[in-house]
Amino acid sequence: MKQISVFLENRPGTLKQMTAALAEHEIDIRALSLAETSDFGIARLIVDDAYSAVNTLKDENFIASLTSVLIVEIPDVPGGLDKLLAIFDDAKVNIEYMYAFLGSKAKAYMVFKVDDYKAAKVRLQARNLTLITQDDIADI
Repeated sequence: MKQISVFLENRPGTLKQMTAALAEHEIDIRALSLAETSDFGIARLIVDDAYSAVNTLKDENFIASLTSVLIVEIPDVPGGLDKLLAIFDDAKVNIEYMYAFLGSKAKAYMVFKVDDYKAAKVRLQARNLTLITQDDIADI
């Protein structure tokens, strides 16, 4: 799965300019995380068409890049995240950052940027967890 990271100046209207560019090109934002410092922010996005989105943003003079992330479906119940994190802990995979979003099927979806993508993917698949692909994202 590809996530888009966009560097945004920390000033009024910048986030709106980014979302307007995506809306104009009919790109659907499925998940968004925004982190900030005093001078800039980083928007991390999961969209229905990552390659079109990153090209659109670059055409609109945004600094945008693609990053591989894992998106894991978990039950939206107490302890669901804890059980998932235990798998990462057992595999000694470091989570660099994560965020969540809800789908239309009463499931939670966790987005992970990890230090060892392959090891994490193997462990998650061995536990028969559902990993979301770019093709799946529109149906969530």
